[in-house]
Amino acid sequence: MFVFVCAGCGAELTAPLTQVALPVHAHQSYGNGVQLPVLMQPGTFAVDPESWGRPRRMRDEGDPAEAEERGVHAPVPALSDGTPGAYVIAPGDIRGTRLLPEARGIACCGFGGADGPNTACSACGLLVATRIDDCSLWQSVRLDPDAVRRIPVDGPGPAPLSWAELAEHGEKTPPVEPVATWGGRPEHNHFWSWSPRWEAAAGHALAHLLEASEGHPVRVPDGLTTDMFQRVLDVLLPEDGPERHAALAGPGQPAPDPDAEILLVPIHPRTGDMWAPDGPAASAHRVPLPLGVWRRLVEPEQRTLISTTSHVPRDVLDEDEPPQTPGALFRPDWRIFDSTVARLPVARSPWLSPVLERLRQGRWIEVF
Repeated sequence: MFVFVCAGCGAELTAPLTQVALPVHAHQSYGNGVQLPVLMQPGTFAVDPESWGRPRRMRDEGDPAEAEERGVHAPVPALSDGTPGAYVIAPGDIRGTRLLPEARGIACCGFGGADGPNTACSACGLLVATRIDDCSLWQSVRLDPDAVRRIPVDGPGPAPLSWAELAEHGEKTPPVEPVATWGGRPEHNHFWSWSPRWEAAAGHALAHLLEASEGHPVRVPDGLTTDMFQRVLDVLLPEDGPERHAALAGPGQPAPDPDAEILLVPIHPRTGDMWAPDGPAASAHRVPLPLGVWRRLVEPEQRTLISTTSHVPRDVLDEDEPPQTPGALFRPDWRIFDSTVARLPVARSPWLSPVLERLRQGRWIEVF
């Protein structure tokens, strides 16, 4: 375990924390005026390998060769020149700091963090972190890697759970959940929706599915997996040619179909590693899914289908079973997809590059 201290004066800035993998929805911006919950579990931190925040260079200001050296292989709207490697924690785990209201910037309902650090060390005043809690953003604190140091404390912490333990006891993320809104009357401040975490997971995995397709049509398993991917895959990939088959695979599941060239597998929430099969399936292309989403795909819950898009009072949300399918098509998160696919070398391929360009010009954007 670790605590983080101020690089200027050594004051402790956090509770003891255990390192985990950065959630795939860490950079998600969801809807408009939506109140998203805390990103990180209490007592944990993750390292964000990407540059984030200001200064930024817009797409027409960047050097493609420099972007490629930084692992960005396709045009992106903007490229951050911020320091990579921020430590991301839950706001409740910060200690010994003060929030600077004057650094709120152009945020709407809270602190957006786009204007740089907004949290200072109480002891010496050094800017050490950026608090994020604006509408449509996951709440977190990003510790500046240049302004803090991490110090080992209390031994190594609990060992990561085995894949077998995760398959039995790991979190299941529901595909539909109540989403909170800012403002409005308390009895109308939630609505049922496809889970933001599912939409982010689909955007992230879709980029890897396109990579695994090698430009051929792909067929995914029936059920929720079809809802997540098939409509978009059918639009972005050609109709003709040999079809590649994707299957769900992972701990506690039967051996994957030997004819499946693509496996949808879970990500370990602590280490960030993908589950890997043994035997003939080891050569299949693996596509990562957050463990909670993967568990719900391999162990679907049977419920009566109810469609709704209406706002539902909080007391009803607490007591009633959620609808299995909202009254809208499932849409992968476009920004997560765009950011992920741009960081895959396949984005430069002759078959995928024109597809991405058409998407960025607004063609087919209705599938997202």
